[in-house]
Parts: sequence; C-alpha cells; structure tokens
Amino acid sequence: MEQKFCQSCGMPLTEELLGTNADGTKNEEYCIYCYKDGKFLQDCTMDEMIEHCAQFVNEVNKGLPQPITREEYIGQMKMYFPHLKRWRKEMTINEAIPENPALAGVKGLIAKMADTLPVTFISSVDEEGFPCTKAMLSPRVREGIKTFYFTTNTFSLRVAHYKANPKASIYFCDADGFKGMMLRGTMEVLTDAASREMIWRDGDTEYYPGGVTDPNYCVLKFTATDGRFYSDYHPRSFVIE
Repeated sequence: MEQKFCQSCGMPLTEELLGTNADGTKNEEYCIYCYKDGKFLQDCTMDEMIEHCAQFVNEVNKGLPQPITREEYIGQMKMYFPHLKRWRKEMTINEAIPENPALAGVKGLIAKMADTLPVTFISSVDEEGFPCTKAMLSPRVREGIKTFYFTTNTFSLRVAHYKANPKASIYFCDADGFKGMMLRGTMEVLTDAASREMIWRDGDTEYYPGGVTDPNYCVLKFTATDGRFYSDYHPRSFVIE
C-alpha cells in the first residue's frame, strides 16, 4: 500500500497514528498529534509547525542511512510543507484571486524578473538522472506567472532531455538586488506553426536561416507548479495554481 503522510506535520501515517473526526471516526489525512475530534490541536503557521517538528530531527535520523542536521531538516520541510493540505492554501499563488498576503509581492517579483532580466537559467534531467543547467535568453512570451515560452534549437541536447523527461526548472537571478526565483514544473517541446509564429521575432533568421519554418527552430513551453524565492535574506516556498 502507498505510504500516507500527515497533511499537517508530514509524519508517516499508520492506523494507530490516525487522528479523529468530530464523530470519533478515524481521519485518513492527519495524525493524532495534529488532529483530534475534528479540530487541529495547534493554532500555528506553517513556519511555526516546521520549528516544532525540527526538534525531532534525532528521531528522523534513526531511519536515515546518513544523518542530517537540524538546519538541513528545516530546509527540507520548507520545500515539502507547502504541498501538504493544511498549508497549501496559505502558500498558494492563484492567478484568479487577489494576492495572497502570506506571499505579498512574489507574483510581481516573478513577473518583473521574467520581463527585465536578460538571462534565464533552465534545467533539465539527463539520461543518468543528473540535473543540467543552461543560460537562455529571457522568455519570449509569458502567461501570468505560470507559463513561459522560450526559443531554442530542435536538435539541441536540451530538447532531447525534455522529450525523454519533461521535469524542469527555470531560475531568475537579480545579482544587483540579491534576489533569486526558482520555479519547478514541466517543459514541452512545441513545433506547431502557431507556437513558432507566436514567439518569432525579427532578426531570428540569424539563428534560424530557414525562417519560422526552419526545422531547427522550436519552442519550449514551461508550466510552473511550484517554486522558491530568496529575497531580503529570506527564503520562501510556494505553490502556483
């Protein structure tokens, strides 16, 4: 059976550790330490829960082949917890609703970086499972903060990676402002006429002599699922819907 985890603290769930609903039945999503009689036992934020869980790093290390430090454990939880049901709403950027107060300014920061920075770093996964990163020109087109379009060579190694494994990430870096924004998601390789024409620009024949129909010209479409940013010495993870 698939291992389930508490959607509040991330603890592996067993029948004995299941929380309870208001009617006394077992709750399949939360552990007994977080949820009892249909209510959460702690009134806290995600960061406060992470600090609480960090004190149990020694217990976590008992099941690991290589021990981790408290700081490493906190870093892992900051990446994982935004995906848990209890915290997902708190750490979600939804383009259809007003800005989430918990993520004030992040949406605008992503848009500004994508529109103004000359270089974007994109990463793929190679055939041996290693991450490969490359500097690219900034996105030609973006749809909000979820979808970004790049131009590249059809016969490039990067395209081969994405065709075999669509998992990808893109990274914007503002060195002057000491800000960084990483988005995770999937990358599609598009070769249809509409996609090619959408991002084609005057001067592209320098790279693709055959014009918009050049067989070595294609489009990369990145769709973000979540991300992490660093600004003012403060990292933060979030989910994009």
